[in-house]
Amino acid sequence: MTTVRETVHDLLRTWGLTTVFGNPGSNELPFLDGFPADFRYVLGLHEGAVLAMADGWAQASGRPALVNLHSAAGLGNAMGNLANARASGTPLVVTAGQQSRALSGLGAVLAEPAMTRVPEPQVTWSFEPARAQDVPRALSEAVHLATLPPTGPVFVSLPLDDWAQPVGDDEVAHLAGRRVRAAGALDPELLAELAGRLAAAREPVLVVGPEADDERVVPRVVALAERLQARVFTAPSPPRSPFPTRHPLWQGVLPASIGGVSGALAGADQVLVLGAPVFRYHAQVPGPWLPAGAQLVAVGSDPRSAARAAFGDAVVADVGTAAGQLLAALEDAPPRPPRPAPGRAPAVEPAAAPFPADAVFTALLHGLPDGVRLVNESTSNTGQFWAHLHLAGARRFFFPAAGGLGFGLPAAVGVALADPSRPVVAVLGDGAFQYGVQGLWTAAQLDLPVTFVVLANGVYGALSGFVGQLGVTGVPGLELPGLDAAAVAAGYGVPAVRVGSAEELTAELKAVGAATGPRVVEVPVAVETRRIG
Repeated sequence: MTTVRETVHDLLRTWGLTTVFGNPGSNELPFLDGFPADFRYVLGLHEGAVLAMADGWAQASGRPALVNLHSAAGLGNAMGNLANARASGTPLVVTAGQQSRALSGLGAVLAEPAMTRVPEPQVTWSFEPARAQDVPRALSEAVHLATLPPTGPVFVSLPLDDWAQPVGDDEVAHLAGRRVRAAGALDPELLAELAGRLAAAREPVLVVGPEADDERVVPRVVALAERLQARVFTAPSPPRSPFPTRHPLWQGVLPASIGGVSGALAGADQVLVLGAPVFRYHAQVPGPWLPAGAQLVAVGSDPRSAARAAFGDAVVADVGTAAGQLLAALEDAPPRPPRPAPGRAPAVEPAAAPFPADAVFTALLHGLPDGVRLVNESTSNTGQFWAHLHLAGARRFFFPAAGGLGFGLPAAVGVALADPSRPVVAVLGDGAFQYGVQGLWTAAQLDLPVTFVVLANGVYGALSGFVGQLGVTGVPGLELPGLDAAAVAAGYGVPAVRVGSAEELTAELKAVGAATGPRVVEVPVAVETRRIG
């Protein structure tokens, strides 16, 4: 017989989960005992940063990540970023060490009898094995559930005294070789119906969401849009960039409101949503769900999103497979005349600090090398970000899906760790920078090529847009005086510079491609108030 720990280490190796993101405590030490030499432990200084690093790594690599947190307290520290992972459907196997079984019901320190309830509702499954010998099978179930549609984080509570217990070879003999796969194709009748609706449409529109941001899917969606000569929008509140933003058919990001969506879709008679909920609104701007005369059908892998929508038809299926089937079914459709490209936001040259956000993103566009990956957590400037930056190819852009701050900085560390040969740029508000700042230490220790661009305006700028819309006045807590991102970065061992002129801004952003390790570029920007939705 082997121990539970030895069995789990072997299984993790088989599943490709040899990178462990964690912040250890006493409950986790038995799992880490004899940590295999071919495994990698990525240490974060706070569980929130640990969770976001794993989230960034999993999204950038397209593979599940293993997270090892410390007890209920550490799990609680990670909850904000766990909400982001749930909203983005990131496949994470999140574990936390439970106190020994003998002590867990006695109110002992680091014990939580209701551990499985702590991460709810931000996980799709939560479990604590009934006996030590069930740990390997429970982790097998967790891996499969995290990666099956709808993907997302799962949680397993692991008592510390289980790891040294013996487990029979027969109990675990088949776990490593199991494959659990989803096959979500359209049947012939449904395919004919959807293809017929698109072919008959006078003004078809595609709305594309995060499920389409995949190497297999993006080319199919682009080809489908070109065959239909359809206007293409990115779904509201996008955590990913599923369509090339300089393609002539791309119209921008849909507003995050009911009235905004129906206004943007004016003129459409058939809307096909691929890989997005219908829809993730943010601001209450009333209006009709759709413009007059428009029909909508959504294709995605999440049955809950399909059932929840207030309008339109829905099909639960694999987005890439369905897009490929529709493309083939429309092969003989009559060609449509090319659609004129929409106007793009004009370039804004930087003049003097504090810079307009448009000027910063113009300079960043000109300085970005090919293949760079972008993380954005400057929530008051997302409109300018999308207007100026060129995003093409799968897994190029990442944003906190649930809107919770603290994702951006450590997620950029995880994104860089997934492929250290590609530079990463994280655009962060000065407030958001504080939420995940512990990730700087991990970036420095691993010498990852991440440029953290901190847009410093001294306020929680995103909230300014809501103040007028909600009709509130005299709100405290919106100003952030006295922050010094460059000084903070130096304390974590990351070189930093504070930009003071247009020439310095241009030079620092053009140096992104040459970065071989982490650095912080603090950029003073003007306070701008923009309407949400």
